[in-house]
Amino acid sequence: MAALSAAGAGLLAGPATAAPTGEQPARPAVTTEQPRPATKPAQAPVIPAATETQAKVGSTAATCGGQLPLGTVKNCASIADAAKQTWTITSTVDQDTLYIRLRAISGDGVGAEVKGPDGTHACYVSSYLTDCVLGAAGTYTVTVALSHNTGKGAYSLSAESMRTPSTCANLPEGFFSFASTGRSGTLPAGLAARCFTFKQPAGTVLHLADPGGEEDIQGAILNGQFQPVCSVRYPTDCALEGSGPYRLFLQETYGNKAAYTLKMPRLSRSVGCPALPLTAFGDPGAAIGTGTVPPNQGISCQALRVTTPGPFVVRMEQYANQYLNWQVYDEAGRVVCTESDSSRSCAAPTAGNYTFVAQNWNWEPVTYQVAVARLDQLEGCAAPTGLGWDQPTLTVHQTSAVQTNCQPFHGEAGERVMVYRTPDRYNDVSSWLVDEQGGVVCTETTEGEDGCVLPSTGTFRVISYLSRWESEDTDLTYRMQVRSLSDATGCPTVTPGAYNAAPAGPLGAVRCRVLDLPAAGAYRVKAVGEDNYRQYANVYDSTGHRVCTDESCQVPTAGRYTLVLGGGAPDSVIDEGLRYHLAVLPWLPSDCRPASDTGWQDAPVRGQLANPAQYDCLQLSSPSGALITELLPGDATGAGSPDVTVIDSTGAFMCDSSWALRQYHCELTGQAPFLAVLNSRNGASDGPYSLAFARTDGPPACPTLPAGATGATVTTGADRFGVCFSIPADARAATESFTWKRTDGTGDARLSVFDSEGRRYCGPTGYAVERTISCSLPDGPVTVILEADGVDAAYQLTHRDPSNPGA
Repeated sequence: MAALSAAGAGLLAGPATAAPTGEQPARPAVTTEQPRPATKPAQAPVIPAATETQAKVGSTAATCGGQLPLGTVKNCASIADAAKQTWTITSTVDQDTLYIRLRAISGDGVGAEVKGPDGTHACYVSSYLTDCVLGAAGTYTVTVALSHNTGKGAYSLSAESMRTPSTCANLPEGFFSFASTGRSGTLPAGLAARCFTFKQPAGTVLHLADPGGEEDIQGAILNGQFQPVCSVRYPTDCALEGSGPYRLFLQETYGNKAAYTLKMPRLSRSVGCPALPLTAFGDPGAAIGTGTVPPNQGISCQALRVTTPGPFVVRMEQYANQYLNWQVYDEAGRVVCTESDSSRSCAAPTAGNYTFVAQNWNWEPVTYQVAVARLDQLEGCAAPTGLGWDQPTLTVHQTSAVQTNCQPFHGEAGERVMVYRTPDRYNDVSSWLVDEQGGVVCTETTEGEDGCVLPSTGTFRVISYLSRWESEDTDLTYRMQVRSLSDATGCPTVTPGAYNAAPAGPLGAVRCRVLDLPAAGAYRVKAVGEDNYRQYANVYDSTGHRVCTDESCQVPTAGRYTLVLGGGAPDSVIDEGLRYHLAVLPWLPSDCRPASDTGWQDAPVRGQLANPAQYDCLQLSSPSGALITELLPGDATGAGSPDVTVIDSTGAFMCDSSWALRQYHCELTGQAPFLAVLNSRNGASDGPYSLAFARTDGPPACPTLPAGATGATVTTGADRFGVCFSIPADARAATESFTWKRTDGTGDARLSVFDSEGRRYCGPTGYAVERTISCSLPDGPVTVILEADGVDAAYQLTHRDPSNPGA
């Protein structure tokens, strides 16, 4: 389509076929688009010659060639070998452009050359629609030949004029209404193009629908100066440029017979859209727009009338919103806002008429409901609420799929406000804040911060709604809390407690606490419910700035801080029914009870975790550089198996019972003295505990375990559940077999072997009544530790060289 592109018509075409043998090869046409991939065959299908669908389709001629009237299809039943067949076309105006379609019906491919009245070359014609720019008015010849001058084929030929078309159907004013059913018809096989003409003011914006549906129909709109304006093929918007009258030339990409439906509703000064009145907040009642959008990018509209400039929110039911997207256009056809960038607010810049347009991306029709509410109004808002944490939780009702709710409150400039909301049954709740003018505030979130810092003092509103709505729904509810994180009010005050003592029980029935901290520094802060499951919390300063997330909290100065359960989770509403305990302690413990590092011979440390938030502490006797392990009754459960964390005298973490202290070894690399901090595991019940520690790198050395079948027999129980033995380097082999066997009592035991540096080398094994393990060890003495249940029992423990069974 090189010629049409040069003339600015913009009709679409595909690659050209080769010129007949002996002539210059046909030049490929310049295209603005390529044919739709995979929707049509690469070349026209074989169809019987002389197929006719309209009166203008010529009958099969015994002699091919002669005059070619514009707007007709001439069929040639046969062309063979090196034969050339010549057609003539009369152009009545200078500088015209012909749309020429040469279509192979059967057999071998064909090509053609167009020459002017003086015999000069005008253009080559390929298998797709060719636009051929002519010179002076006169008679032009089209010479058709087989592409390779050999074989046999059948073809059709058709031409249409850009400037003086054979006929041009008028599209009246009513055609551009959204209520119009459009213009339908059929393009006969082989037709070059069909012309339509219409008048609209320059600058008019039209929505161009896909004219072909499943067919590959396309075209171009030209203005009165024959310049291209828009392509007609895929759904798109088109702004008319230049003066009219405008012409639309329509064609089927491959020249096949095809049905079409033209629809071009006007987006500027739109007509045919049902009126959609603006609604108040709350149930919109009858102020709802409805429509059914045709499939495959079809559109539907609603007419909005805005009496004053300002923002509004568009609410479409969730099911329809899965398949539809929407845009709002002003009177000039300009896009004011789209769903993708204006889900919370769409600003009407001036008073006037606007058009809401929904487009369907589904393969089936979609019926929708839509409501539009002004954001700068108070009509329909709930009664104002305060921001104190002791305010009752709000229950919000939604009785319509497209309802928008409004909750006013008064705020001060710089105040940080958090909105918590959650549905009473499975659903999605959306919410955001607007100011008195309806402007959205806090459109962006700051990493590490929670809530919205109010830009001014005045009345603000929480705009909210439930997204999901089923056909049987009549009244859905969700809960909401609007709270200030700055200088919080209504929260019980808590001061730091002490280790080895239970904190005060649940205080108040709100999700916040004021922490009155006497000094700067690190604090241990943990909230747990009465079921002893951790309740995650954030701590804020007086400005609402997030200081920390529990459990380790570093505060910069002494003062009052606010702890909020789920403080940074807007989808978390914690009602008055939750009661929880709160530990607030200096990070570095004091007054800790002593604990030896020879727990295998000394009495264990006993204690009682009587409260879910209680922390106990122990001071270990091991020096810096020592390696230790925790000894615990194998049958310990609940509070009897607490979380143990070892820190140095600066509060730096050394290890804990989740891994190193119980399954590997703990190296005390920090500054002595070292402290063990104990706390109940998540969900564990309150109760007593008993535990001990053993230094595995010595001294003192544990008693020697004799080699051979006799070994040693030990007794265990509640006061001695850890047993330690050493094996000198010269009393063992490189690989040793260890066996333990319960000889009396109940329970079972596990075994670990540590090398000369105190590092766990084998084990811990699983608990068993009797078991033998084989352990390859490095050079040097080793330490063997047996941990049993805290019940009375006796065990025989032996070791031997497995390569010398008789030893």
